[in-house]
Amino acid sequence: MDAKFNYAEAFARNLGWVTAAEQQQLRQKRIAIAGMGAVGSAHLITLVRLGIEKFHIADMDTYGLVNFNRQIGANMATIDQPKVEVMAAMARSINPNVELKIFPAGVSKENLSEFLAGVDLYVDGLDFFAFSARQATFAACAAKGIPATTVAPLGMGAALFNFLPGGMTFEEYFLWGDNTDEEKALRFLVGLAPAGLHGAYLVDPSSINFAERRGPSTMMACQLCAGVAGSEALKILLGRGNVIAAPRGVHFDAYRNKLVHTWRPGGNNNLLQRIALSITRKRFMKPSA
Repeated sequence: MDAKFNYAEAFARNLGWVTAAEQQQLRQKRIAIAGMGAVGSAHLITLVRLGIEKFHIADMDTYGLVNFNRQIGANMATIDQPKVEVMAAMARSINPNVELKIFPAGVSKENLSEFLAGVDLYVDGLDFFAFSARQATFAACAAKGIPATTVAPLGMGAALFNFLPGGMTFEEYFLWGDNTDEEKALRFLVGLAPAGLHGAYLVDPSSINFAERRGPSTMMACQLCAGVAGSEALKILLGRGNVIAAPRGVHFDAYRNKLVHTWRPGGNNNLLQRIALSITRKRFMKPSA
């Protein structure tokens, strides 16, 4: 397989949207993706097919039937197998020359320095409820001056936020601080989607439970997220195009055929956000006993 693989031929159809020189630039870039689940796995495959060859990937979980509706690597042959290993094998099957540094214990404060070493871009693929890991990773990116992208699968759409060096940080936007996990979940959900496009067609609100760390997800949203994240990665890595950064965001919903650009100065401290947080808190969070 290695002898027959030819990089130029494999990614020739990218040319036209990128120049040959830009394709070679992408080939040399290094991307870190934490989480190889629903969006993380789609991000990896999209970026590998873009011609990027260097990755740091992290995940501690294995596949189960519950993953079948949305995760690229989930099938009957991979049940109980480590997600990070399955996705690494899939990436290598596309490009045998891809360089993958695997973090099978996931990301933590202890390994973040190694995980982000030499990285040109961080793409968030963590589970929605991975609060500690996400908070630490985005803080480390801000401290190291690494651009970071998160694209959230919401309903049948995707919500984009970029956090660029010198700009508003993840913490400054979402204001997680030392809040409870339930409160962080609330602030993450409302902060990611100020327009709330997906809420209009949620047919069963009981499917969302912050305390039990569960919520619905669709493959359509995950695939849209990967397309958006791949496009943002291309712009950030090549230094071209309009990169919208926090407190500005973009929310596209395929079900409603709507695209909204959002702007929330102060992030979740914005008056409109505080009102939305209050409404969502009453809808989804049970009062303390």
